[in-house]
Amino acid sequence: MQGKHDYVLSQISDRPWSEVDPGIVDVARMGVHQIHELRVPDHAAVAATVEVARKRLGESKASFVNALLRSVTRKEYSEWFVQLELVKDNVSRFSILYSHPEWIVSVYFDLLKDWEAVENELRTNNIPALPTLVSWPGYSTQQELIDLGAEPTLYSELGARIKGNPGNLDLVRHRLAGVQDEGSQLVATVFASAAAGTNWLDLCAGPGGKAALLSSVAKSRNINFTANEFSQPRADLVKKVVHGARVWCGDGREILNRGEFFDAILIDAPCTGLGALRRRPEVRWRRTLNDLRNLTLLQRELIEAAITTLNDEGVLGYATCSPHLAETSVQVLDILKRHPELEHVDVAPYLPANLQDAQRGKSMSLWTHKHGTDAMFLALFRKKSSVTD
Repeated sequence: MQGKHDYVLSQISDRPWSEVDPGIVDVARMGVHQIHELRVPDHAAVAATVEVARKRLGESKASFVNALLRSVTRKEYSEWFVQLELVKDNVSRFSILYSHPEWIVSVYFDLLKDWEAVENELRTNNIPALPTLVSWPGYSTQQELIDLGAEPTLYSELGARIKGNPGNLDLVRHRLAGVQDEGSQLVATVFASAAAGTNWLDLCAGPGGKAALLSSVAKSRNINFTANEFSQPRADLVKKVVHGARVWCGDGREILNRGEFFDAILIDAPCTGLGALRRRPEVRWRRTLNDLRNLTLLQRELIEAAITTLNDEGVLGYATCSPHLAETSVQVLDILKRHPELEHVDVAPYLPANLQDAQRGKSMSLWTHKHGTDAMFLALFRKKSSVTD
């Protein structure tokens, strides 16, 4: 709600809000959030926030915070947004109403081409997701989750949604099932449906959700599975959930140095995370266009490394938890341009029958407002055989 709070406070402040001391900004936002989101009584919210300001910022700045918050309480929250109805620019208006930076609003419109859909996506980003469970083949079933009171997921045959703390469930505590968004489940299961061969790799495995599911599928098919993760702490987390499968800790861009080749490789690439803002709302304010440039370069380097270790007829899966064109469709076009030995595999045959509307070209593209999942993207490629008749 940062954007909405800033809009209100900017109308009250006697100086440009962008020039106000960051400490004051942070504390004032906390106060507005208590008043209008947490419904703390006005006097209690103001008093508590001013006391924090006094201890952290000093008496003078605390007085400014006090003046700001007392002004906020003089109107109903909705009254502060009346003037927004006169703003004809949807990017600016939606940015304030739904607390998203303008560049993210523009990104969504570039993809969805429909302002109603954009508004729905922004709105759902502000609604926390219910915990989603995943059954791991060979260790648990969806029916076992349902028997515990969970509701089956709409698309994934392995998932179920549950209210409450999943950590209280024996299946989760004993690592027979996990907690994983349905979109991530679909990335793993669609990839596994397309993959073949006897040696699979998850190149960017941390913190382990997709690796856990893929390792259980691989084990049920007598397939060797390896999870690679750059960060040692995250690699340690992966080890706990991959059912004894091999885990490497190393830079995925240097995977060729391992001297091993694979029949199927999933790259769940580091990305801006714009498809999972309901889980990590702070990301929308931390990410910048400079981050996007750096991440797309890293994605390309990981893709290049993976292709060098992919066997002929092998399947490459490229996934992100971002719908941004630069991280999805543009990367797909770049892969096909740089690597004529790869063919773009249509995901349609591998999608659930009720998920055919999740196609972007030959790739899978999920949306939170449409599918109730994180906005995941998956493209599949197959390496053509180098042997000619």
